[in-house]
Amino acid sequence: MLALTGCDGGERATPKIQSTARPGVAPTPPAKGAYFGAWVDPVRDRPRGPVPSGSPSGSPSPSKSPAPSDEAGVAAFTGFERDLGRRLDIAASFRTWKERFPQDSDTRLLADGRFLLLTWSGTDTREISAGRHDDHIRSRARAIRDLRKPIFLRWQPNMDSSGIQKTRIHSAGDFVTAWKRMRQIFREERVDNVAWVWCPTAKGFSGGNAASFYPGDDQVDWIAADVYPGGGYEYRDFSEAAAGFMDWAGGRPKPIMISEFGVPRSYTARRAEWLRKTATYLQDPQVKAVVYYDSDEGGTDEFGERRYEYSLAGDATALSALREMATTPYFNSRDLPVTSGG
Repeated sequence: MLALTGCDGGERATPKIQSTARPGVAPTPPAKGAYFGAWVDPVRDRPRGPVPSGSPSGSPSPSKSPAPSDEAGVAAFTGFERDLGRRLDIAASFRTWKERFPQDSDTRLLADGRFLLLTWSGTDTREISAGRHDDHIRSRARAIRDLRKPIFLRWQPNMDSSGIQKTRIHSAGDFVTAWKRMRQIFREERVDNVAWVWCPTAKGFSGGNAASFYPGDDQVDWIAADVYPGGGYEYRDFSEAAAGFMDWAGGRPKPIMISEFGVPRSYTARRAEWLRKTATYLQDPQVKAVVYYDSDEGGTDEFGERRYEYSLAGDATALSALREMATTPYFNSRDLPVTSGG
């Protein structure tokens, strides 16, 4: 264990980070600081509707929307980068179980030196464990391998949420068995350019059973969570929503990724304050990647209240605060060129 200064200014024990990912081929943690990335919705004027059922963190589900064109997706992402004043380290992508990937937009973003955070969701864990999807898994593994670019693979996030468990996860044991089978198939196909990202719900560490879904240190490269303040609060700091997850992850020898986070539009004038506090909190020696979720998809809760809108479009003050975060040396670990933004 290494004693390092934590984000609260005090000293805490931080584990020496270990990874099964192959250095120089798959994404491995930066020696100092953290990668910064984003999911940017290509359709910012989409009609707003209720949050999809089974979305435990209150975050929208991009994979449920009609797929925008590759051109629109790349243009939205690079436009967001211009607003922040730098090229980002990570571009997030969401794919359903049967959806083809990588798509053209994925390869175009990878060509500029970014990592791809590929979220792959769907199908039944017991079907995977029984071998019913082996051929499909192999075909996707080969497609990723042939990219010869570093990929974060986040398979079935929020697996501990009750809604997903009932429909396709079943139990922690079923999830772990399916995870291990998928990893074995990737090994057989010699896919060395993937880092495996395990991502339960953040709230599953505060009274839930998220930890029981952990496949083991030898099966996971990055520990992640999507951290949102939640729709039942007038204002809630990131640190409150993340506390249970961060406490648990601090005891594992793995880099931490905040794979989605966002500040609701409902916080209005306090959005910039929220982002600056979050930036300070996340300058933690174990946090090695953070990804902003810039979308208003599914922007109202079941009562019609707009509590789940995270896009910074049209909010110059909040966007400026996120730009401060993205260009802070801690979150620009590769020392990429910085412009004035806009």
